[in-house]
Amino acid sequence: MRVLVVDDSALVRMAVSDILKNAGIEVETAKNGKEAIEKVMEFKPDVITLDIYMPIMDGLSALKVIMEKRPTPVIMLSSYTKEGARETIEALKLGAVDFIPKPDGVLADYSTIADELIRKIHAVAENSPILIRLQNLKKMRGKVVRGRWKKKSKDLCVLIGSSTGGPTALEMIIPRLPADLPAPVFVVQHMPPGFTSQLAERFDSISEIKVKEAENNERVKDGVVYIAPGGYHMKLRKALDVVRIKIVEGKPVNAVKPSVDVTAESVVEVYGGNVVGVILTGMGEDGAYGMKRIKDTGGYTIASSEDTCIVFGMAKAAIELGAIKSVKPVYEIAGEIVHAIEVMLNG
Repeated sequence: MRVLVVDDSALVRMAVSDILKNAGIEVETAKNGKEAIEKVMEFKPDVITLDIYMPIMDGLSALKVIMEKRPTPVIMLSSYTKEGARETIEALKLGAVDFIPKPDGVLADYSTIADELIRKIHAVAENSPILIRLQNLKKMRGKVVRGRWKKKSKDLCVLIGSSTGGPTALEMIIPRLPADLPAPVFVVQHMPPGFTSQLAERFDSISEIKVKEAENNERVKDGVVYIAPGGYHMKLRKALDVVRIKIVEGKPVNAVKPSVDVTAESVVEVYGGNVVGVILTGMGEDGAYGMKRIKDTGGYTIASSEDTCIVFGMAKAAIELGAIKSVKPVYEIAGEIVHAIEVMLNG
Protein backbone atom coordinates (compact mmCIF):
# COMPACT_ATOMS: atom_id res chain seq x y z
CA MET A 1 0.00 0.00 0.00
CA ARG A 2 1.22 3.51 -0.84
CA VAL A 3 0.22 6.67 0.98
CA LEU A 4 1.05 10.27 0.11
CA VAL A 5 1.38 12.49 3.21
CA VAL A 6 0.77 16.18 2.44
CA ASP A 7 1.55 18.83 5.07
CA ASP A 8 3.56 22.04 5.14
CA SER A 9 5.07 21.11 8.53
CA ALA A 10 8.20 18.96 8.34
CA LEU A 11 7.48 17.72 11.87
CA VAL A 12 3.99 16.57 10.92
CA ARG A 13 5.22 14.91 7.74
CA MET A 14 7.86 13.05 9.74
CA ALA A 15 5.46 12.04 12.54
CA VAL A 16 2.76 10.74 10.19
CA SER A 17 5.30 9.05 7.91
CA ASP A 18 6.86 7.21 10.86
CA ILE A 19 3.44 5.94 11.97
CA LEU A 20 2.69 4.61 8.50
CA LYS A 21 6.14 3.12 7.85
CA ASN A 22 5.96 1.27 11.16
CA ALA A 23 2.73 -0.29 9.85
CA GLY A 24 4.49 -1.49 6.71
CA ILE A 25 3.08 1.21 4.43
CA GLU A 26 5.15 2.82 1.66
CA VAL A 27 5.17 6.60 2.08
CA GLU A 28 5.88 9.64 -0.08
CA THR A 29 5.50 13.23 1.13
CA ALA A 30 4.64 16.66 -0.23
CA LYS A 31 4.85 20.06 1.49
CA ASN A 32 2.05 21.90 -0.35
CA GLY A 33 -0.88 21.34 -2.68
CA LYS A 34 1.05 22.01 -5.87
CA GLU A 35 3.68 19.45 -4.98
CA ALA A 36 0.93 17.03 -3.91
CA ILE A 37 -0.66 17.11 -7.37
CA GLU A 38 2.70 16.36 -8.98
CA LYS A 39 3.37 13.49 -6.55
CA VAL A 40 -0.12 12.02 -7.11
CA MET A 41 0.64 11.68 -10.83
CA GLU A 42 4.11 10.21 -10.23
CA PHE A 43 3.62 8.12 -7.08
CA LYS A 44 0.01 7.01 -7.77
CA PRO A 45 -0.84 6.55 -4.07
CA ASP A 46 -3.66 4.34 -2.82
CA VAL A 47 -4.59 6.94 -0.18
CA ILE A 48 -3.66 10.58 0.51
CA THR A 49 -3.56 12.33 3.89
CA LEU A 50 -4.05 16.03 3.23
CA ASP A 51 -3.56 19.14 5.36
CA ILE A 52 -5.85 22.13 4.70
CA TYR A 53 -3.73 25.21 5.38
CA MET A 54 -0.53 25.27 3.27
CA PRO A 55 1.42 27.87 1.28
CA ILE A 56 1.55 28.06 -2.54
CA MET A 57 -1.59 25.88 -2.86
CA ASP A 58 -3.92 24.95 0.01
CA GLY A 59 -5.46 21.55 0.58
CA LEU A 60 -8.93 22.36 -0.80
CA SER A 61 -7.52 23.71 -4.06
CA ALA A 62 -5.34 20.63 -4.43
CA LEU A 63 -8.25 18.34 -3.61
CA LYS A 64 -10.33 19.78 -6.47
CA VAL A 65 -7.55 19.11 -8.96
CA ILE A 66 -6.83 15.61 -7.62
CA MET A 67 -10.49 14.61 -7.89
CA GLU A 68 -10.56 15.82 -11.50
CA LYS A 69 -7.24 14.37 -12.66
CA ARG A 70 -6.82 11.20 -10.58
CA PRO A 71 -9.59 10.51 -8.05
CA THR A 72 -7.98 8.97 -4.97
CA PRO A 73 -9.30 8.32 -1.44
CA VAL A 74 -8.32 11.38 0.63
CA ILE A 75 -8.32 11.62 4.42
CA MET A 76 -8.07 15.19 5.68
CA LEU A 77 -5.94 16.10 8.69
CA SER A 78 -8.02 18.89 10.21
CA SER A 79 -7.79 21.39 13.06
CA TYR A 80 -10.43 21.56 15.81
CA THR A 81 -11.13 25.27 15.20
CA LYS A 82 -14.48 26.44 13.84
CA GLU A 83 -12.76 27.52 10.65
CA GLY A 84 -11.05 24.13 10.48
CA ALA A 85 -14.42 22.41 10.84
CA ARG A 86 -15.95 24.54 8.08
CA GLU A 87 -13.07 23.79 5.73
CA THR A 88 -13.27 20.08 6.58
CA ILE A 89 -16.94 19.89 5.63
CA GLU A 90 -16.06 21.67 2.39
CA ALA A 91 -13.38 19.03 1.77
CA LEU A 92 -15.92 16.24 2.27
CA LYS A 93 -18.15 17.99 -0.25
CA LEU A 94 -15.27 18.11 -2.73
CA GLY A 95 -14.59 14.38 -2.43
CA ALA A 96 -12.53 13.63 0.68
CA VAL A 97 -13.82 10.41 2.22
CA ASP A 98 -13.02 11.12 5.86
CA PHE A 99 -10.99 13.26 8.24
CA ILE A 100 -8.98 13.03 11.44
CA PRO A 101 -8.59 16.04 13.76
CA LYS A 102 -4.96 16.91 14.39
CA PRO A 103 -3.60 16.71 17.94
CA ASP A 104 -3.31 20.16 19.51
CA GLY A 105 -0.04 21.98 20.14
CA VAL A 106 3.29 22.62 18.46
CA LEU A 107 4.77 19.50 20.07
CA ALA A 108 1.61 17.43 19.59
CA ASP A 109 1.81 13.67 20.10
CA TYR A 110 0.70 12.11 16.81
CA SER A 111 0.85 8.63 18.29
CA THR A 112 -2.59 9.43 19.75
CA ILE A 113 -4.12 9.22 16.27
CA ALA A 114 -1.97 6.34 14.99
CA ASP A 115 -4.53 3.55 15.38
CA GLU A 116 -7.37 5.59 13.89
CA LEU A 117 -5.21 6.76 10.98
CA ILE A 118 -4.03 3.26 10.04
CA ARG A 119 -7.52 1.79 10.45
CA LYS A 120 -9.07 4.42 8.18
CA ILE A 121 -6.34 4.12 5.56
CA HIS A 122 -6.81 0.36 5.34
CA ALA A 123 -10.60 0.77 5.20
CA VAL A 124 -10.62 3.14 2.21
CA ALA A 125 -7.52 1.91 0.35
CA GLU A 126 -9.31 -0.55 -1.90
CA ASN A 127 -12.25 1.67 -2.79
CA SER A 128 -11.04 3.93 -5.58
CA PRO A 129 -13.57 2.57 -8.14
CA ILE A 130 -16.45 3.19 -5.72
CA LEU A 131 -15.07 6.64 -4.93
CA ILE A 132 -15.04 7.58 -8.62
CA ARG A 133 -18.57 6.27 -9.08
CA LEU A 134 -19.91 8.17 -6.11
CA GLN A 135 -18.24 11.37 -7.28
CA ASN A 136 -20.04 11.02 -10.60
CA LEU A 137 -23.36 10.22 -8.90
CA LYS A 138 -23.12 13.35 -6.73
CA LYS A 139 -23.03 15.46 -9.87
CA MET A 140 -26.30 13.85 -10.99
CA ARG A 141 -28.22 14.30 -7.74
CA GLY A 142 -31.90 13.62 -8.36
CA LYS A 143 -34.92 15.78 -7.64
CA VAL A 144 -36.82 15.96 -4.36
CA VAL A 145 -38.96 12.84 -3.90
CA ARG A 146 -42.60 13.78 -3.36
CA GLY A 147 -44.84 11.55 -1.27
CA ARG A 148 -48.58 11.04 -1.16
CA TRP A 149 -49.58 11.56 2.44
CA LYS A 150 -53.05 10.98 3.77
CA LYS A 151 -54.00 12.63 7.06
CA LYS A 152 -51.31 11.67 9.54
CA SER A 153 -52.62 8.78 11.60
CA LYS A 154 -49.58 7.94 13.71
CA ASP A 155 -46.26 9.29 14.95
CA LEU A 156 -43.30 7.89 13.07
CA CYS A 157 -39.65 8.74 12.43
CA VAL A 158 -36.62 8.02 10.28
CA LEU A 159 -33.20 7.08 11.69
CA ILE A 160 -30.09 7.20 9.48
CA GLY A 161 -26.66 5.98 10.63
CA SER A 162 -23.34 6.48 8.85
CA SER A 163 -19.61 6.83 9.36
CA THR A 164 -16.67 6.87 6.93
CA GLY A 165 -17.96 8.22 3.62
CA GLY A 166 -21.22 9.21 5.31
CA PRO A 167 -21.33 12.90 4.33
CA THR A 168 -21.07 11.93 0.65
CA ALA A 169 -23.85 9.36 1.05
CA LEU A 170 -26.05 11.74 3.07
CA GLU A 171 -25.70 14.34 0.33
CA MET A 172 -27.51 11.94 -2.00
CA ILE A 173 -30.34 11.45 0.52
CA ILE A 174 -31.11 14.50 2.66
CA PRO A 175 -31.48 17.09 -0.16
CA ARG A 176 -34.00 14.77 -1.84
CA LEU A 177 -36.34 14.60 1.17
CA PRO A 178 -39.41 16.89 0.92
CA ALA A 179 -40.11 19.72 3.36
CA ASP A 180 -43.54 18.24 4.15
CA LEU A 181 -42.13 14.87 5.26
CA PRO A 182 -44.60 13.76 7.98
CA ALA A 183 -41.83 12.55 10.27
CA PRO A 184 -38.64 13.79 11.94
CA VAL A 185 -35.33 12.42 10.66
CA PHE A 186 -32.56 11.58 13.14
CA VAL A 187 -29.05 11.31 11.70
CA VAL A 188 -26.16 9.74 13.59
CA GLN A 189 -22.93 10.47 11.70
CA HIS A 190 -19.77 9.44 13.51
CA MET A 191 -17.89 12.73 14.08
CA PRO A 192 -15.96 14.41 16.89
CA PRO A 193 -17.23 17.58 18.58
CA GLY A 194 -17.30 20.79 16.56
CA PHE A 195 -17.86 19.32 13.11
CA THR A 196 -21.53 18.30 13.08
CA SER A 197 -22.83 21.88 13.38
CA GLN A 198 -20.97 22.76 10.17
CA LEU A 199 -22.31 19.61 8.50
CA ALA A 200 -25.87 20.56 9.47
CA GLU A 201 -25.44 24.11 8.15
CA ARG A 202 -24.18 22.82 4.82
CA PHE A 203 -27.05 20.36 4.36
CA ASP A 204 -29.60 22.96 5.41
CA SER A 205 -28.27 25.30 2.70
CA ILE A 206 -28.77 22.73 -0.08
CA SER A 207 -31.97 21.04 1.13
CA GLU A 208 -35.68 21.80 0.99
CA ILE A 209 -36.19 20.02 4.31
CA LYS A 210 -34.87 21.84 7.40
CA VAL A 211 -31.59 20.46 8.77
CA LYS A 212 -30.04 21.34 12.13
CA GLU A 213 -27.71 20.03 14.81
CA ALA A 214 -29.83 18.49 17.57
CA GLU A 215 -30.09 20.39 20.86
CA ASN A 216 -30.76 19.02 24.31
CA ASN A 217 -34.42 19.02 25.37
CA GLU A 218 -35.72 20.47 22.11
CA ARG A 219 -39.15 19.39 20.97
CA VAL A 220 -39.16 17.13 17.92
CA LYS A 221 -41.02 18.35 14.82
CA ASP A 222 -41.96 16.66 11.56
CA GLY A 223 -40.08 17.77 8.47
CA VAL A 224 -36.83 18.44 10.34
CA VAL A 225 -33.53 16.55 10.10
CA TYR A 226 -31.72 16.41 13.46
CA ILE A 227 -27.99 15.58 13.34
CA ALA A 228 -26.52 14.17 16.55
CA PRO A 229 -23.81 16.49 17.96
CA GLY A 230 -20.31 15.08 17.58
CA GLY A 231 -18.99 13.51 20.77
CA TYR A 232 -22.45 13.00 22.33
CA HIS A 233 -25.17 10.37 22.18
CA MET A 234 -28.63 11.39 20.97
CA LYS A 235 -31.68 9.84 22.63
CA LEU A 236 -35.44 10.43 22.42
CA ARG A 237 -37.89 10.68 25.29
CA LYS A 238 -41.68 11.04 25.26
CA ALA A 239 -43.68 12.70 28.04
CA LEU A 240 -47.27 13.99 27.88
CA ASP A 241 -47.37 13.09 24.16
CA VAL A 242 -44.40 15.35 23.42
CA VAL A 243 -41.17 13.85 22.03
CA ARG A 244 -37.96 15.60 23.03
CA ILE A 245 -34.31 15.06 22.21
CA LYS A 246 -31.87 14.23 24.98
CA ILE A 247 -28.18 14.89 24.33
CA VAL A 248 -26.04 12.88 26.74
CA GLU A 249 -22.32 12.32 27.23
CA GLY A 250 -22.08 8.74 28.41
CA LYS A 251 -19.39 6.25 27.39
CA PRO A 252 -18.65 5.29 23.78
CA VAL A 253 -20.76 2.41 22.48
CA ASN A 254 -19.17 0.21 19.82
CA ALA A 255 -16.12 2.47 20.38
CA VAL A 256 -17.99 5.49 18.96
CA LYS A 257 -19.90 8.49 20.24
CA PRO A 258 -22.49 9.28 18.95
CA SER A 259 -23.64 5.71 18.43
CA VAL A 260 -26.38 4.59 16.03
CA ASP A 261 -27.33 1.76 18.39
CA VAL A 262 -27.95 4.16 21.28
CA THR A 263 -30.30 6.31 19.22
CA ALA A 264 -31.99 3.26 17.68
CA GLU A 265 -32.82 1.84 21.09
CA SER A 266 -34.54 5.05 22.15
CA VAL A 267 -36.49 5.57 18.91
CA VAL A 268 -37.91 2.07 19.27
CA GLU A 269 -38.97 2.88 22.83
CA VAL A 270 -40.72 6.07 21.66
CA TYR A 271 -42.05 5.13 18.21
CA GLY A 272 -42.37 1.35 18.45
CA GLY A 273 -42.62 -0.20 15.01
CA ASN A 274 -43.24 3.12 13.24
CA VAL A 275 -39.58 3.63 12.38
CA VAL A 276 -37.71 3.65 9.09
CA GLY A 277 -34.10 2.69 9.84
CA VAL A 278 -31.29 3.29 7.35
CA ILE A 279 -27.66 2.19 7.63
CA LEU A 280 -25.05 3.59 5.25
CA THR A 281 -21.30 3.41 4.66
CA GLY A 282 -18.83 3.11 7.53
CA MET A 283 -16.35 0.99 9.45
CA GLY A 284 -17.34 -1.39 12.22
CA GLU A 285 -20.68 -2.76 13.36
CA ASP A 286 -22.41 0.22 14.98
CA GLY A 287 -26.07 0.25 13.98
CA ALA A 288 -26.41 -3.46 13.21
CA TYR A 289 -28.08 -4.25 16.54
CA GLY A 290 -30.16 -1.07 16.32
CA MET A 291 -31.46 -1.96 12.86
CA LYS A 292 -32.33 -5.45 14.16
CA ARG A 293 -34.31 -3.89 17.03
CA ILE A 294 -36.18 -1.67 14.56
CA LYS A 295 -36.96 -4.58 12.24
CA ASP A 296 -37.99 -6.96 15.03
CA THR A 297 -40.35 -4.30 16.42
CA GLY A 298 -42.10 -4.00 13.05
CA GLY A 299 -40.17 -1.12 11.49
CA TYR A 300 -38.72 -0.97 7.99
CA THR A 301 -34.94 -1.18 7.56
CA ILE A 302 -32.78 -0.20 4.58
CA ALA A 303 -29.05 -0.68 3.93
CA SER A 304 -26.85 0.92 1.30
CA SER A 305 -25.62 -1.59 -1.28
CA GLU A 306 -21.97 -2.65 -1.24
CA ASP A 307 -21.21 -1.01 -4.59
CA THR A 308 -22.31 2.39 -3.24
CA CYS A 309 -20.57 2.18 0.16
CA ILE A 310 -17.10 3.67 0.42
CA VAL A 311 -16.61 1.25 3.33
CA PHE A 312 -18.97 -1.73 3.42
CA GLY A 313 -18.67 -2.40 7.16
CA MET A 314 -21.70 -1.10 9.03
CA ALA A 315 -24.16 -2.00 6.26
CA LYS A 316 -22.59 -5.45 5.85
CA ALA A 317 -22.81 -6.16 9.58
CA ALA A 318 -26.51 -5.22 9.63
CA ILE A 319 -27.26 -7.34 6.55
CA GLU A 320 -25.41 -10.37 7.98
CA LEU A 321 -27.31 -10.00 11.26
CA GLY A 322 -30.59 -10.32 9.37
CA ALA A 323 -31.55 -6.78 10.35
CA ILE A 324 -32.29 -5.41 6.87
CA LYS A 325 -35.45 -5.67 4.76
CA SER A 326 -34.25 -3.71 1.71
CA VAL A 327 -30.79 -3.21 0.18
CA LYS A 328 -30.64 -0.25 -2.19
CA PRO A 329 -28.02 1.84 -4.02
CA VAL A 330 -27.51 5.01 -1.99
CA TYR A 331 -29.06 7.18 -4.74
CA GLU A 332 -32.36 5.24 -4.39
CA ILE A 333 -32.59 5.44 -0.60
CA ALA A 334 -34.46 8.79 -0.43
CA GLY A 335 -37.18 7.27 -2.59
CA GLU A 336 -37.26 4.14 -0.46
CA ILE A 337 -37.65 6.23 2.72
CA VAL A 338 -40.57 8.17 1.23
CA HIS A 339 -42.19 4.95 -0.02
CA ALA A 340 -41.83 3.28 3.40
CA ILE A 341 -43.50 6.27 5.10
CA GLU A 342 -46.35 6.18 2.54
CA VAL A 343 -46.94 2.50 3.37
CA MET A 344 -46.84 3.14 7.13
CA LEU A 345 -49.35 5.99 6.88
CA ASN A 346 -51.59 4.79 4.07
CA GLY A 347 -51.41 1.05 4.46
